[in-house]
Amino acid sequence: MSADEYTELEELAELIATKRPDCVASAEVVRGELTLVCPPACLVTLIEFLKIDRNCQFSTLVDITAVDYPSREKRFDVVYHLLSMYQNHRIRIKTALREDEPMASITSVHPSAGWFEREIFDMFGIIFTGHADLRRLLTDYGFRGHPLRKDFPTTGYTELRFDEAEKRVVYEPVNLTQDYRQFDFLSPWEGAEYVLPGDEKNGGAEG
Repeated sequence: MSADEYTELEELAELIATKRPDCVASAEVVRGELTLVCPPACLVTLIEFLKIDRNCQFSTLVDITAVDYPSREKRFDVVYHLLSMYQNHRIRIKTALREDEPMASITSVHPSAGWFEREIFDMFGIIFTGHADLRRLLTDYGFRGHPLRKDFPTTGYTELRFDEAEKRVVYEPVNLTQDYRQFDFLSPWEGAEYVLPGDEKNGGAEG
């Protein structure tokens, strides 16, 4: 991004923080977008202000998602992405929640948020108060757990198969569950004390 565009976003951040100081805990320009950190209690007020203020006009809700940090006291970040087609700006708003803390729905400001909030409820288990129809969106009605939480086992808790004897689909518990997903981004063979068949040729070529 150009220096002028960066300056515009900094000025926008200063304007928002001046007009709504209660709603902006911090502001930073990251990768061409202005990122605001907002307390959960002020989120709806800030979203509404950003939509109607003539200098902002963030009238398009692009996305809402969440990020899971299991070791943090405030486990989840809920992240909102907004677009102003009038000002040609994008903005990201982040708010941190405890695991048992509900989040206010923004459907009164952006009705399209209903789908995003249902998906986040389904995938992360975050409750959105004021949502008119908060149900699972991507998983089955009897699904157990929330798949995008990092303590959700990659195998899930149940498996589905067709039972020939009963002539119907049945659900059964998964025997091999994984308690926690830890990603180290290393090769699965790095540090292994054995050589797989066929890999010995690599050592021979180096010798």
